[in-house]
Amino acid sequence: MRLSVTSESFPLAEVFTISRGSKTHADVLTVRLSDGAHEGWGECVPYKRYGETLDSVTAEIEGLPTDFDRASLMDLLPAGAARNAVDCALWDLQAKRAGKRAWKLAGLAKPGPEITAYTLSLGEPAAMEAAARKHAHRPLLKIKLGTPDDMARLEAVRRGAPKPQIIVDANEGWSAEVYADLAPHLVRLGVALVEQPLPASDDEALIGMDRPVPVCADESAHDTTTLDALKGKYDVVNIKLDKTGGLTEALRLREAALAQGYRIMVGCMVGTSLAMAPAVLVAQGAMVTDLDGPLLLAQDRPEPLQFDEAGVHPSTPALWG
Repeated sequence: MRLSVTSESFPLAEVFTISRGSKTHADVLTVRLSDGAHEGWGECVPYKRYGETLDSVTAEIEGLPTDFDRASLMDLLPAGAARNAVDCALWDLQAKRAGKRAWKLAGLAKPGPEITAYTLSLGEPAAMEAAARKHAHRPLLKIKLGTPDDMARLEAVRRGAPKPQIIVDANEGWSAEVYADLAPHLVRLGVALVEQPLPASDDEALIGMDRPVPVCADESAHDTTTLDALKGKYDVVNIKLDKTGGLTEALRLREAALAQGYRIMVGCMVGTSLAMAPAVLVAQGAMVTDLDGPLLLAQDRPEPLQFDEAGVHPSTPALWG
């Protein structure tokens, strides 16, 4: 089996800002696996928060042996971006070899479209209100927050978009005190979900804390091995393939999290339609789908995912799976 990994950069439609910084491009790695007759591909987004860089993830992928499958890959690479791209490429290659869709190979029901959040990046209240007004026709908006001064931003977004459902992502940016102060206002403003309000290293403070709005684990939740540490802190688990290390583990995590009583959110890094395509399979029936990466790009892959009033649609075979 021949493996190649390529670094690619896709310009964003506008600057995207969270509490950790801003970006103007989606820098991704594309993995291709060929058996000589068929080629499968996958994408990952190395994330600095988890100690990943384009170079370090490339080295992980290039260090793989020449012969492996999805089962052995779980032992060859840890959960993370490198394993994600390779695992998804293996799924795509298997689907092409079999002449079947990946969802069939995974034993899943035929997927359909899922309403996805559209993310408003962090900015001054006036700018966020203008962005909210521009996207007020969308059914679900996700607001990037994570500063001690977020109340004005929340109020501004709700003024600009009075009708959509709103979810909030603090990206570990609040303290327990800030979150406790904001919680009643989240209810008042109709916020449906709060994502990772506290740093993963300090989330013990959530135990016993009043959670009037469901709290979702993102940076605290990676793969099935991290589920036990979430007990008593979170109500929802955000599954991202770049954290789980691919579709294989993402499906396992979904099953395990649901069995333990959590609800599911399926999210993404800022990547292309190739990265979102396998995640759409995981997102079927999720409480929240947040696969808007391609909507933030100025340029996407050929045969991109379709987004319309029904949501994000499953990929065509020409894209993936």
